[in-house]
Formats: sequence, C-alpha cells, structure tokens
Amino acid sequence: MTSIHGINVTLNDGISTTMADWAGHLLLIVNVASKCGLTPQYEGLQNLYEEYQDRGFFVIGVPCNQFNGQEPGTDAEVCAFAQNEYNVTFPLLAKTDVNGADAHPLYKVLKEATGGSEIEWNFEKFLVDIDGNTIERFGPRVDPSAAVVVEAIENNLPL
Repeated sequence: MTSIHGINVTLNDGISTTMADWAGHLLLIVNVASKCGLTPQYEGLQNLYEEYQDRGFFVIGVPCNQFNGQEPGTDAEVCAFAQNEYNVTFPLLAKTDVNGADAHPLYKVLKEATGGSEIEWNFEKFLVDIDGNTIERFGPRVDPSAAVVVEAIENNLPL
C-alpha cells in the first residue's frame, strides 16, 4: 500500500500543506459538491466528525466540479456554503479534479489502493488509517451514518 502522507494538498484557504498534517488520525476523505442531490450528506459527515474527532478522526472534504458542474463556486463560496448551510467545521481542501488526466495525486493513490476505478459521483468516501493507507471505499449513495461506515470508523479509531 502507498501512504498518502507525502502528498501535497492545498487547503480551501489557499495554504499549502501535505496529508502528513493528519498523520496518526483516521481519515474519511470525501469529494463534496454543494449543488448535488447528495449534498445533505454534509450533515452526516459533520455529525461523524463531531462524534469521533476527540478519538483521532477527521473528515476531509474535497470539493470537485467534475460531476455535472455541481460545485461551481470559488473555494471561498464552497466554504461559506458548507459552513452556513451545514455548520461544517471539518477541513476542506481547494477544489480539485478526482478523475481523468488532471486527477489530484491524492485521488490517484486513493483509487489505486481500492482497485483503480474512477470516482463514480460526488460524495464517494475513502477511509484512511493512521499510517496513511486506504482501508475502505464507500460509494456516493452510502450515507455517512450507514452502519457499514460507522462500524469501519469505530473499528479503526486510534484513540
């Protein structure tokens, strides 16, 4: 397996960092969009984050506009929407591509670790362990509160 920790990312506010910022934490990485029928999943993602953040868990939102243009805003607009509509406090990265030739290196590693198939739609979820290895992949229509997601999180929490 390939760890994601060495991958460079840009936060929603333009600050450059690496995924190593979250080393030692269990991560749920999700490509998000604000104009999608699945957008209400933001609420479930925030609930998971609030429930498990004290036990070493982070949700990382990755805005993406590749699916029918359902994330058309700027990074600032995406952040404002998530905060104002769903009280999101988990980290958001800058808007990025998850499929195709311009797919972000983070998504290349996530997809490779789970069989290599392209991201199906908004709100596809990847569970990444404390060492940066991808351990689970959940489809877009799997709700964040689904038992399969909650059990996977609880079984892999570091604290």
